[in-house]
Amino acid sequence: MKNFITESEIEQIALDILSNDLGYTVLYGPDIAEGDRKERDYNEVVLQQRLKTAIDKFNPTIPEEAKEEAFKKALRTVTVSLADNNEHFHRMLTEGVDVKFSIGEGKTKTDKVWLIDFENPKNNEFLAINQFTVVENHNNKRPDIVLFVNGFPLVVIELKNATDETADVKAAYNQLQTYKQLVPSLFNYNTFLLVSDGWFAKAGTLSSDYSRFMEWKTADGITVIDSQREPEMEPMIKGLLNKETLLDVIRHFIVFEKTKEKTIKKIAAYHQYYAVNKAIESTIRAASVPENVANEPPSNFGLPSVKDQPKGDQRAGVVWHTQGSGKSLSMVFYTGKLVLAEELNNPTIVVLTDRNDLDQQLFETFGNCEQLIRQKPKQAESRDDLKNKLSVASGGVIFTTIQKFLPETTGAKYPELSSRRNIVVIADEAHRSQYDFIDGFAKNMRDALPNATFIGFTGTPVEKEDKNTQAVFGNYIDVYDIQQAVLDGATVRIYYESRLAKIELSNNDQKILDQRVEEVTENDELTEKQKRFAKWASKEAVVGSVQRLKQIALDLVNHFEQRLSAADGKGMIVCMSRRICVELHNEIIKLRPNWYNEADDKGTLKVIMTGSASDALGWQEHIRNKPRRKAIGDRLKDPKDELKLVIVRDMWLTGFDAPCLHTLYIDKPMNGHNLMQAIARVNRVFGDKDGGLVVDYIGIAQDLKKALAIYTENQGKGKLAFDQEEAVAKMLELYELVVDMFGSFDYRRYFELDPRLKLNFILDAANYLLELKDEDGRNGKQRFKDHVTNLSKAFAISVPHPKSFEIRDDLAFFQAIKARFAKFDETQKKQTNEEIETAIRQIVNDAIVSKEVIDVFEAAGIKKPDISILSEEFMAEIQGMPRKNLALELLKRLLNNEIKNRSRTNLIQSKKFSEMLAQAVKRYQSGLIEAAAVIEELIKLAKDIRAADQRGEKLNLRVDELAFYDALADNPKAETILGDDTLKAIAHELVDSVRRNTSIDWQLKESVQAKLRVLVKRILRKYKYPPDDPETGEYNISVSKVLDQAELLAEFWTNEK
Repeated sequence: MKNFITESEIEQIALDILSNDLGYTVLYGPDIAEGDRKERDYNEVVLQQRLKTAIDKFNPTIPEEAKEEAFKKALRTVTVSLADNNEHFHRMLTEGVDVKFSIGEGKTKTDKVWLIDFENPKNNEFLAINQFTVVENHNNKRPDIVLFVNGFPLVVIELKNATDETADVKAAYNQLQTYKQLVPSLFNYNTFLLVSDGWFAKAGTLSSDYSRFMEWKTADGITVIDSQREPEMEPMIKGLLNKETLLDVIRHFIVFEKTKEKTIKKIAAYHQYYAVNKAIESTIRAASVPENVANEPPSNFGLPSVKDQPKGDQRAGVVWHTQGSGKSLSMVFYTGKLVLAEELNNPTIVVLTDRNDLDQQLFETFGNCEQLIRQKPKQAESRDDLKNKLSVASGGVIFTTIQKFLPETTGAKYPELSSRRNIVVIADEAHRSQYDFIDGFAKNMRDALPNATFIGFTGTPVEKEDKNTQAVFGNYIDVYDIQQAVLDGATVRIYYESRLAKIELSNNDQKILDQRVEEVTENDELTEKQKRFAKWASKEAVVGSVQRLKQIALDLVNHFEQRLSAADGKGMIVCMSRRICVELHNEIIKLRPNWYNEADDKGTLKVIMTGSASDALGWQEHIRNKPRRKAIGDRLKDPKDELKLVIVRDMWLTGFDAPCLHTLYIDKPMNGHNLMQAIARVNRVFGDKDGGLVVDYIGIAQDLKKALAIYTENQGKGKLAFDQEEAVAKMLELYELVVDMFGSFDYRRYFELDPRLKLNFILDAANYLLELKDEDGRNGKQRFKDHVTNLSKAFAISVPHPKSFEIRDDLAFFQAIKARFAKFDETQKKQTNEEIETAIRQIVNDAIVSKEVIDVFEAAGIKKPDISILSEEFMAEIQGMPRKNLALELLKRLLNNEIKNRSRTNLIQSKKFSEMLAQAVKRYQSGLIEAAAVIEELIKLAKDIRAADQRGEKLNLRVDELAFYDALADNPKAETILGDDTLKAIAHELVDSVRRNTSIDWQLKESVQAKLRVLVKRILRKYKYPPDDPETGEYNISVSKVLDQAELLAEFWTNEK
């Protein structure tokens, strides 16, 4: 059936938007590689003359020899590493090329040559070139569209067909990965990549894995599309590739984040891009001299906006982007762009946190992105050190904690450090109570920096009652809520499970607790702070009682091991005190001694806490300095490291980013922002993680509701956490769907069978499903596979709920059948991250015969042949198989493969066999013939294919000559009139002539095709080949067949050279 829309039509839609809406000049690749308009060879990826023109245009005061030096530097690769070359070029592109030249009298001058005019985007040349062929190391590759700016190939776009289910954006992504390997020179200059099938569209960098390719869901930064109802390609092209945004993104929103292990190139997501630009605009407003007068704007949430604030009020506002959506990186992008803002004249940036561990984490993030912020950030070690670092005339990125803004004596005024207006204070988590403008730290900061501008970034909303935050920072700049983050794939859902029922305090314990608290707090001499501490200490004593910790340790170990069996990942335990952290650790180790290792770089379980030499001896092994804690943090972030579980009190609950964390155990009273921040540890995107789980041992359900109330008061959309019962309900619903498919087939007999009979029973069940009628355009096999995949995902989130264990054995059986189906899958698709084969591999129960993958032939009940699949012996075995539906599936797959292999070289033969296979299968699916009958037909087809292969040997024709022979013999009159010998002679001459007269990309060049048409007609007339139309003597159909066959052989001929 013809597709409703082709890939070339999607390509044309993209080109039309680039040309008509965005003002790009569109060129056709072959036109600039050959002929009168030639401006490149196939092994060149930069349009060099266009680059030289741009350099001359942007750098009129630079001498010619210096411009020539810059031109050569821009084209030169510095290493064999694609990643290193790409980073080196990006620096030249965004910061200019350094050159040195003579100015006379023995003096030299150092200056920059600019490759792009960032200040005037329209002053640059923007080209969109389709079918841009690159030849490198004998590899010939042709991306769909390449965008050039001033001659540099900065963006590569790969497109697929929206109506072809196998040609999705993942396939486009995979194709780009292949291009990177085979023609790396094209990607030395690449800024980012874009993939789309017309409906879906994603952008990422050279180092992005597929899960980090993100949508750009807005064309204007205001209206965000609904991907379920609207195509993503057009808003992405208009929003990201318009000239102004493209250059802005290249200069300010791409970062090379360096760690010890590797460098990761990152590009801002759309919510980060628009929020940062709004923040820059608001900061310039707030920092200017006072006067007397996307993402969704805050007004859409019923919130006040910074647009309501006057110029020069020193309050830039608050950016609220939900936890896990890249807030730290947004702060980096903001700083990188702000330091270049002319209005602020080389500002000093002060990054403020309220805890040492947060300060260190954020400092490391900024330190890993030095190239973008264009300087090395500094950390204030003490109050005096902070004073020294702030006393500079301009510039600098300084990190400090808010506690360093304490005056030397209580009640004293903090001394002024600088009266400059171009100081900007960035506060992380701007809602915290420390920012008290009346007599707290915020007042001290204002005393120290009276003219500085303050901006806040937060992952949770500011409470309406919190007037201090608004007084210090102002109104909202931008809002990106949980619902949008989950829809965009920036975060995953968080699920909640209560384990309170498993660990209950006795009524007697509860009475003793209440009595103790009353006795201690009745003393009138105690201050309020002391009374609060007494209550906390009493609760801590019960929460940390030996018997309770033993119960929790046992439950937690079992729970976590069940989680790991369902989905690989890591966990974090939050305890009420350092004492409890240590004692819970000891109880867990009693149960799992092999989890313990004293060395920091070994062991499955660690405690992360601070302390001193005066702490108890038993605590000392857990007290580590900052570098040692960081090393363990790196282990937790590494999914391959054996460290699986950490116990914390306060550390790592905010700002710590370990995407592989999937379970958070809370045994500490928490509320408000602290609770919202903590549970977000498990909402990071990672591989096929479908959600994070928060396990409650202490009773935070009410606190979660209160936190959600704060969230919804600010009109945020989306739940903080979903009750695990919702996931369980979905799991059971999906389970019923699968069970219903078996109808009268009693699959539960499987569990009573002798192990020797179980494998055969799985095949009988598969055979039953194959006979089901089509529904919703899907056959029984496809519906079963889809349902089991969805059930597996729901199961992974539901473990270890009791209901999940009730269906565990059944699910393992379903997955066993699905695994067999995968063996017969005609598409031959490899398993992807999207299909989570969780339960069958990791919660394997005794019902399944083997964990190992069973060979397709063994699964079908026959021996694996050592000879060709088209041999008589093999076909006889298939004919004798008792399960005819499985035999048919196997034959279909094998014949499809054989036909597909031939389709690479022989057009007529593969088309003929493909039609025969499709017709036979269609008659079977229509109920006209039984499985046994269609198997007979397919075996006859297999014999025909084998016989066709032997014809080349009998006729003494090579593969390519036989292909042309078949194209010629497709005319029924030709073989009768001319005979074999003449057709062989024509085939010989066609191969020789066509091969000599084709060049790279000849299929795309009208001039070459016209020449070949004349050549083929001449050869056909020479041998008196019967014309298609005897009246006119024309050969149009025959010539087209020959050229189509020649196009198919192009790759075959290339590989032969």
